[in-house]
Amino acid sequence: MMPTFKYSQVVNQEDIQQLGNILEQCFLMSPGESEIFFNRLGLENLRIIHQGEQVAGGLVMIPMGQWWGTHRVPMTGIAGVGIAAEHRGSGAALAMMQHTVKELYAKGVPISVLYPATQRLYRKAGYEQGGAFCIWEVDTQSIQLREQPLPVIPVVPNHHEIFHDLYQQQAKLNNGHLDRHQGIWKYLIRSDEKEAVYAYLIGCADQPQGYIIFSQHQNQDGSLILLRDWTVLTTAAVQTFWSFLANYRSQIKYVQWKGSAIDSLTLLLPEQTAKQKSAKRWMLRIIDVSQALEKRGYPPEIEIELHLEVQDDLLAENNGRFILSVANGRGEVTSGGKGEMKLDIRGLAPLYTGLFTPQQLQLAGKLDATETALLAATQIFAGVSPWMADFF
Repeated sequence: MMPTFKYSQVVNQEDIQQLGNILEQCFLMSPGESEIFFNRLGLENLRIIHQGEQVAGGLVMIPMGQWWGTHRVPMTGIAGVGIAAEHRGSGAALAMMQHTVKELYAKGVPISVLYPATQRLYRKAGYEQGGAFCIWEVDTQSIQLREQPLPVIPVVPNHHEIFHDLYQQQAKLNNGHLDRHQGIWKYLIRSDEKEAVYAYLIGCADQPQGYIIFSQHQNQDGSLILLRDWTVLTTAAVQTFWSFLANYRSQIKYVQWKGSAIDSLTLLLPEQTAKQKSAKRWMLRIIDVSQALEKRGYPPEIEIELHLEVQDDLLAENNGRFILSVANGRGEVTSGGKGEMKLDIRGLAPLYTGLFTPQQLQLAGKLDATETALLAATQIFAGVSPWMADFF
């Protein structure tokens, strides 16, 4: 017999405790660390799945937004997906994700994003690769930038509001960046007894042009500055960013930061000494085809139509033919059309984000389109390669 599952919000303290125990084992947390995690993201955002009377697993929904074509699209992030060891292989994880996707559709959420431990599970729920998350590293001795055109002002990172507006100015220009949940901001600026967090504004206090938030560490390779977050809005701010970090060369061997797959910050370095330490991809799910396409932004200079035919095995409302009409940087979706680009809901995700070109997706078997549709889609989804500075 197939197991039966019940999906719900957390309703009592016992559920919270059971889910906390499961996630602490799944993610190698210290005892009690799950409570901090839950409180930071909100108990109302926890979801659990029961098999019989037992909590088989759970996850956390993170309501926020994501920037696409300089427009904010409402997005729910999925984090902390964990299944109890004794329930793994039972189908509980897939059942939970399918219920989650249906709940998000009912709430009117256009898109969802997560970081996969395994792609197979999430692909079954309609997610596909959406963008990059990369860690870069550079030796401080090799930065070799001495001129510092702007002042650097230390600030106490007790509240994220001092950084928020600066971050949003940068985020809206980068496809895939978050309009962050409060819990993500709290994580970026928090200090504890094991780790001090330092923060500096770049530029004048009354009109800063960026900021930098970091912690310092020691590992087997030497001393390290780990940039938790950064924003640079002008050329002078980028120059100051690097010269400030270069001044740590007598005490700090390396600097690590989160950047894009092809990071423009490295263009100011005198030599190609910055290296990617790691690169992974997050996954995106189109929850509501019409809403997702209408809420993102598009290149303002084009006026064009794309005729889509979409298949979604989980959400019947997404099935069928759609016409995306783009003009003045906005999109309008109507039912019908010629269906010149055929793809399933997973193939739509990397097209929507611009992670791959339409031609690349057709070569990979993710869509089947006419030359007219390929040309239209190439123009519509042109933009900055998608990346994210946050891991959740």
